[in-house]
This record gives sequence, structure tokens and C-alpha cells, in this order.
Amino acid sequence: MAKDLYLTLEDKPGEAARLGEALGNAGVNIEGLCAMADGGRSTVHILVDDAARARTALEGAGITVDRETEVLISPPLGEEWVATPGGFGRMARALAEADVNISFVYVAGDSRLVLSTSDDAKTAELLQAMM
Repeated sequence: MAKDLYLTLEDKPGEAARLGEALGNAGVNIEGLCAMADGGRSTVHILVDDAARARTALEGAGITVDRETEVLISPPLGEEWVATPGGFGRMARALAEADVNISFVYVAGDSRLVLSTSDDAKTAELLQAMM
């Protein structure tokens, strides 16, 4: 299963560059990323192709990885998801009706969803049935 790394950076110029350069210099590819600033800090979720190598590279750059989470990655979303209003709502409703909670979700390259849920196996089944 793929891994999402969660970390916190200062909300200032150069922090994103420090993260990207540390991973790039270690040969780690960023496959998905979600970052937002609040109160002087930036929280970052990052999907990488090699979590262990990414952690080593980030820690070498003075960036602490706060949490590593196994995540589910959807197949590439088709036009009915990407170009049609309501696609995410339909998916979220199907998960809610199956009593599955979404902890976090973001979009990775190739229009894939990165999800952490209360039941990733059930989520995978539901997504497969919807696509």
C-alpha cells in the first residue's frame, strides 16, 4: 500500500523549495501533494514513490516527518469525475452510506485520489464499482 507523509513547515519563503530539493536530490519523486498554511505553519501531506528514502532525505534537511499513513490510491479518474460537477459528492455519499469516514483526501498526478479512510478495503470496493 502507498504511504502519505505528513509534516509541518514554517510558513515562509523557501520552505517548499527546501522540501522539494531534499526529495529531488535523493531521487524521490513527488506523486501527490497537499499543503496549506495556517497561523505561521504549513501542514503538508505528500505522496512519494519511496517513503523510507523520503523520510531519510527530509530528516537530513532538518524536516521532521510527523506521521506516515498507509493510503488508498484510486485509478485515474475519468471525465465523468473530473469534468462533471458532483462526482466527489457522489463518491463521498457512497462512502457515508457504507459508514466509511474520510480522514483526508487529495488529488495526485494523473487525476488519482489519495485517501485515508476508516475502511480502505471497503473504499476500494466502492470506488471500483463506481468507475
